[in-house]
Amino acid sequence: MKEYGSSVQKLVNYILTIQDREKRTKYAFLMIELMKQIHPGMKDNSQDYSKKLWDDLYIMSNFQLDVQGPYPPPSPESVGKAPKKVNYNQHHLKFKHYGRNVELLILRAIAEEKIEDKKILVAYIARLMKGFYVTWNKDSVDDQVIWQNIKEMSENLLGSIVDELSQEGLGHAKVANNARNAYNAPEYPNGPNNNRGGNNYRKNFRNNRNFNPRNHKK
Repeated sequence: MKEYGSSVQKLVNYILTIQDREKRTKYAFLMIELMKQIHPGMKDNSQDYSKKLWDDLYIMSNFQLDVQGPYPPPSPESVGKAPKKVNYNQHHLKFKHYGRNVELLILRAIAEEKIEDKKILVAYIARLMKGFYVTWNKDSVDDQVIWQNIKEMSENLLGSIVDELSQEGLGHAKVANNARNAYNAPEYPNGPNNNRGGNNYRKNFRNNRNFNPRNHKK
């Protein structure tokens, strides 16, 4: 193990030549203390750190070290073994940089019957998407790109709302105030920032891989 250097490896090789097990164990504990001093920045009194040092000692001995240590030696098969691949659920997102929750909010906007509330939610989604886009792209984005993305993600079911709001623009005071304030109001229980409304829609659509707003029922 290169992080400890060749001198430590020579000392480990010497410990292996000691015949007396009790003396060999004593030297192994001294070796652990030396390994701690080599990397003072990594020094930690936690059990995991101590176990790591003993594992490293066993590895440097090629798993031949027989001592009365505080931890059992690791198996040779576990060393260098690649971790299991984590399969992330992508939900077949059309625009991955917006995330699944934006799609859920769009479904919520499609399901909304009140026109004014639908406008408020679409404005909220548009401003949210613009923030996500800038974070992903590290550059500014034209509002028309956001509006077009909403149309595509909603299969144009929000087209008329988008056309109306796009005339005012995301920076317009009316749109900005609606998006920022209205859906945080306590009198609107189904807003995306309200646990009752948001959690219900996340629960209903969490496992919906085939995003199809036309199949959505309120």
